[in-house]
Amino acid sequence: MIERYAIPAMTEIWTTGARYSRWLEIEVLAVEARCRAGLVPDEDLEKIKNNASFNTERVNEIEAVTRHDVIAFLTSVSESLGPESRHIHYGMTSSDILDTCMAMQIRDSGVLITKALRMYGEALAGLVKRSRGIVCMGRTHGMNAEPTTLALKFAGHYSEYLRCMKRLEDGLKSSCVGTVSGAVGTYAYLDPSVEEYVCGKLGLGVEEVPTQVVARDRHAQFLYALAAIGCAVERFATECRHLQRTEVGEVEERFGEGQKGSSAMPHKRNPIVGERLCGLARLLRGYLQVGLENTPLWHERDISHSAAERFIFPDACGVALYGLNKAADLASGLRIMENAVAENVDKAGDRYFSQAVMLAMVRHGLSREDSYALVQKIAMRAMDSCESFAQAALSQSEVTGVVPEDELSHICTIDNHLRNEAYILGRLGLS
Repeated sequence: MIERYAIPAMTEIWTTGARYSRWLEIEVLAVEARCRAGLVPDEDLEKIKNNASFNTERVNEIEAVTRHDVIAFLTSVSESLGPESRHIHYGMTSSDILDTCMAMQIRDSGVLITKALRMYGEALAGLVKRSRGIVCMGRTHGMNAEPTTLALKFAGHYSEYLRCMKRLEDGLKSSCVGTVSGAVGTYAYLDPSVEEYVCGKLGLGVEEVPTQVVARDRHAQFLYALAAIGCAVERFATECRHLQRTEVGEVEERFGEGQKGSSAMPHKRNPIVGERLCGLARLLRGYLQVGLENTPLWHERDISHSAAERFIFPDACGVALYGLNKAADLASGLRIMENAVAENVDKAGDRYFSQAVMLAMVRHGLSREDSYALVQKIAMRAMDSCESFAQAALSQSEVTGVVPEDELSHICTIDNHLRNEAYILGRLGLS
């Protein structure tokens, strides 16, 4: 994770030192499990607990010769012990500590990401609350469609947040599993109880059928959860960017005192947070692609996934956390320009009542095809002449001869059109 976007609490989880510390924790727990089974003397376990350590510089020195990071680490640990070092890594293989460690790192990263995602959801809920009842234009294909409310617009993003939370929970459950099963996952030299003890102590699940590694579709599921969060944040950011465009002007990102929008144009206030979030979402989708390609390994294991994972997991977790923090700030600080919102509704005219009139004619017995053709003709004429669609419809005997005027007057109102706002918000517990 580059320094500009790094968050220390996340960065620390993925440092080399933190990685080695988790490796040592796994190794000591495995010895403890074997001691409980009567396979390691109590005094040897105590010596290991009290004295086992590693020296990162020494690990690097040894790895320069062995070209194997786990062997270099184990050699460094053995140098901190006496004869009791023989119990370290007994019956285990490199992936036992590599994959179990990564599960620990994902677990700890997940705590930070879950908290940030919840903050984003709270910010969206607050945005929905303060925009209730504010009528705005709904747009399809970028064009005026029918009225909605800002609260309903933002509630859609809150609903997506809820789905993101469920996907993250599922992804963490899937990927936070370890294995202590030996060279090809058969527990040939270790009883499965050792694995159950180690993973239980670490708060991890267990890979049901290990090969030598934890199956990589599990990690891909976690990366999908992060990519989906990125997509959700990007959709919200894109909406805010469009609504901030000069010709729309309905919302605006928070612009702090002393902030500058352009090196050349002092008047600019640009949607830089939204734009940044859209760029970061592309990274998260890219990390998912690598995660998917890591799933089909050769036979019981190869290491084609290894180097890639050293990049994608620290970065994916870091990008997700940074992006969620910024998205929460965007939602909580978003300014709503109510006058511009109202002006845009007014400028749209009232042609958005066309469907209401068409369906009223259908209810009163006219075919849909004939109703559509008649209402479209009235709407297009009203558009070209800049007159009120509702008034034009009321002046047409072909319409009033089918639908009573008082009914037309009732259905051609925004209050009637948006009467279900509270019901929809209530589905999300936001009413």
